[in-house]
Amino acid sequence: MFFMSTFHLHSTVREQIDKYRKHCLWRGSEENNRINAKAAWPMVTKSKEEGGLGVLDLKTQNEALLLKNFHKFYNRADIPWVHLIWEKYYSNGRLPNHVKKGSFWWKDVLKLLDKFKSMASVSVTDGASCLLWNDCWMGQPLRLTFAELFSFAKKPLLSLQCAASVTNISSLFNLPLSTEAFAQFQQFKIILQNLQLSDGVDTWMYIWGSSIFTSKKAYCQLRGRSWSHPIYKWIWKSSCQHKHKVFFWLLTNDRLSTRNILRRKHMHLPSYNCVLCSSNSEETVQHHFLNVKWLKPAGILLASQLI
Repeated sequence: MFFMSTFHLHSTVREQIDKYRKHCLWRGSEENNRINAKAAWPMVTKSKEEGGLGVLDLKTQNEALLLKNFHKFYNRADIPWVHLIWEKYYSNGRLPNHVKKGSFWWKDVLKLLDKFKSMASVSVTDGASCLLWNDCWMGQPLRLTFAELFSFAKKPLLSLQCAASVTNISSLFNLPLSTEAFAQFQQFKIILQNLQLSDGVDTWMYIWGSSIFTSKKAYCQLRGRSWSHPIYKWIWKSSCQHKHKVFFWLLTNDRLSTRNILRRKHMHLPSYNCVLCSSNSEETVQHHFLNVKWLKPAGILLASQLI
């Protein structure tokens, strides 16, 4: 976990770790066990509330941990490496952008800049860490609010602090302006003239409503949310043994190794019909729990939770 919070994991390393995790989940302690996985890995890495097993996705977790470096950098934390990077690469008033410069470590972190900016906004103090056009310091980026005016900007990556220090605001743009751009310029001029900067450090806020960055919330934000049935919350909050919870999770996702699933996996069997009854029906999860007499009560109980 310490390595993941410091360096970007190579895809080969992630695949090898995932291989061991899959082996542990589906095959147990026997090294030569060749049992196939019962569910796809993307399904397993969903949160339990979304119908998965809650296993962490290493790529997303690695990114969430690395994003904390941006939190320290933009809030100018009193840490040696933060001071070093500011003085080495950004002492001239420029800020990180799509041009990646620096050590291999910092270049890897800069690849995640867009993801950090998508979940962050800035409360302006001195404006030194905030881009005039691209950062959210007025609800949404000014390049979207004044799209026509932005197309005339000389320096699209200008910091807010540098823009506020300019005496002639029109010098920020390539003249002459179009009619629509000039109308937007009048509004832009009022905003910049009313802007009050002070000594201090800009404070970066996050989409979850706090200035405190947590990797867990960043992970959830990067993964996104999808609707799932409330049955999954009922399963994981129940007081039964964990192996029973996993069984019912497989059952609700139709991932038990019934004969129709084995047919789908191209496994040849003499017959794919249910051996527990004489109806000559194909063996499926629905047939087992809704048609077989001694399993029917359990099926009805589970179905009542799904309604």
